[in-house]
Amino acid sequence: MPISMPAADGCPFCDYLAGLSPVTVLERGEQVAILVTRWQRGPGHVLVIPVAHRPTILDVAPAEEQALMNAVRRAARAIAAAYDPGGVSVWQNNGAPAHQHVPHVHFHVTGTLPGGGTRSGEVPRLGLTETDEIAERLAPHL
Repeated sequence: MPISMPAADGCPFCDYLAGLSPVTVLERGEQVAILVTRWQRGPGHVLVIPVAHRPTILDVAPAEEQALMNAVRRAARAIAAAYDPGGVSVWQNNGAPAHQHVPHVHFHVTGTLPGGGTRSGEVPRLGLTETDEIAERLAPHL
């Protein structure tokens, strides 16, 4: 049975990578990009995505698997070094029932909050100046 995907007109992540919508790109390689999300759920919250459009983890090409995991690990290390949080959270959702909102596979990587965990529910949308500052803080640690 196929995964039930969220309804979407286009893909915002593909638009970001094509330069059609503004985003702070922390790093971009041939297979993987790391984006600073404008909705920070913890310190240094980034999204690790394949450059090629892949709706879910089930669609990731075998050749992309190692590059994705390597980028997740490097992002976690950069967040730990730049923010010194008590922990680092990594999560990834597949399909609308799993609360996937963007139909392009992505891994959330963020530092935990002082009391533990990450912010849930609505969070303020940051401007690009703020996400650029986060990228500047993380970049030396990648």
